[in-house]
Amino acid sequence: MSDTAIEIQVHGSLASIPQAEWDACADPGKGTRPLDPFTTYRFLLALEESGSVGPGTGWQPQYVTAHANGAMIAGAPLYAKGHSQGEYIFDHNWAHAYENAGGRYYPKLQIAVPFTPATGRRFLVKPGFEQVGQAALMQGAMEVAKANNLSSIHTTFCTGLESELGQQLGLLHRTGQQFHWVNQSYADFDAFLEDLSSRKRKNIRKERAQAQAFGGVINTYTGDEITSAHWDAMWVFYQDTGARKWGTPYLTREFFDRVHQTMREDVLLIFAEREGIAVAGAMNFIGSDTLYGRYWGCTEHHNCLHFEICYYQAIDWAIAHGLKRVEAGAQGEHKLARGYLPVTTHSLHWISDPNFSDAIARYLVAEREAVAEEIEVLTAYGPFRNEQREEQD
Repeated sequence: MSDTAIEIQVHGSLASIPQAEWDACADPGKGTRPLDPFTTYRFLLALEESGSVGPGTGWQPQYVTAHANGAMIAGAPLYAKGHSQGEYIFDHNWAHAYENAGGRYYPKLQIAVPFTPATGRRFLVKPGFEQVGQAALMQGAMEVAKANNLSSIHTTFCTGLESELGQQLGLLHRTGQQFHWVNQSYADFDAFLEDLSSRKRKNIRKERAQAQAFGGVINTYTGDEITSAHWDAMWVFYQDTGARKWGTPYLTREFFDRVHQTMREDVLLIFAEREGIAVAGAMNFIGSDTLYGRYWGCTEHHNCLHFEICYYQAIDWAIAHGLKRVEAGAQGEHKLARGYLPVTTHSLHWISDPNFSDAIARYLVAEREAVAEEIEVLTAYGPFRNEQREEQD
C-alpha cells in the first residue's frame, strides 16, 4: 500500500460521489443498522438537499475523498465555515484572539457532522486503510486550506483512535465532556435502578411518576409508524427549542421530510400525547449499538416531563432493544443524577499560523488537565452505589 499513489478529490456536493462508494467507507455493513447514522450518505445528503447546509448557511460542503487504484478508500465530511455556530466545541475565543492579532479566522474548515454533537468516525476509511486513509484525508484538507489561505482546520467529536492518529500527524488535541448512559446488560429499567444509590433511585421513581401524571400517555414511534402528523408536531417542538437556544433553528422543515423518506427506520420519536395531540416530544436516531437523543420540545410545560421523554424513556427503549449506550446530546450536568456519566470527547485542530498554533497548544495542555479532573470529580459524585460508603453510613 505504501507504494500506491493516493489521489485526493474535493467535492462541492455529495451528489457527485456515488452513494455505494461513500457508504462503503462510512458504514461497512456490519449490521442491519448503521454504526453511526450521522455519517451515512442519506443523512448528509438530507442536510444538503434540504438547504440546512450550503449557500447562506455558513456551512459550505467541501467533501474530501481519497482514492487508490481508481477505488475510493476514504472520505470526510468537510465544510468551509463562515462562523462557529452549530459545532458544540467552541472556538470563539480563538477567533477573537486571532482577529485581534490582525489575522482573518473565517472562513475556516470543519471536519464534522453539522449540528450534531455525537462522537463518531470523522475520517471514514475502509477497513485496512485506517492510517493511510486518515493521513490522506487530513493532507487533502490541508491542501484546501493552504490553497485558499484559510486559518485552520477543526475535526470535532472524532473517536479516541482518530485523535491518537491525528496527534501522530502533528495535530492539536482537545478534549471535552458529555454525559452518556451505559447499559450494563440490564434486564429492565428496575434492574438499572438497583445499581443506583437508594436516594437517587427514589428520586428517579418520583420524577417518573410526576411526569407520567401529565394527563395523557407516552408513545414511541419508529419506521412506518411515523406519519406526517408526527413530523408536523416535531417541527413545532424543534422550532420552539431552537428559537430559545440558538435564536434561529439550524435545520429546515424539508430536512425532516427527507429523513422520513430515507431514514425513518433509523428514527425513534417519543411523544407525550393527550387525546391524540402531541404536547411534547423528542427525536432520536438509532445506531447499531447506540441511541442518540437529538431534539426535544413541547407546547405545554409539565413537571419532569423533559427528563421522562429525553432520558428515562430513552433508557427504557435502549434496554428493550439491546443497545449499549444512550447519548443524550451536549452539556447538562443535570444528567448525572439520572444515570448518565461523564465521558471524554475529542477533537483535532490544525492552525496555519505557527505562533498562534503554539499558543493554543499550551492552552490545550491546561484545558485537558482541567477536563480530566472535572470528569473524575463528577464520576465520584455520580448516582451509582458506592458499597464502601454505604457500609460506612
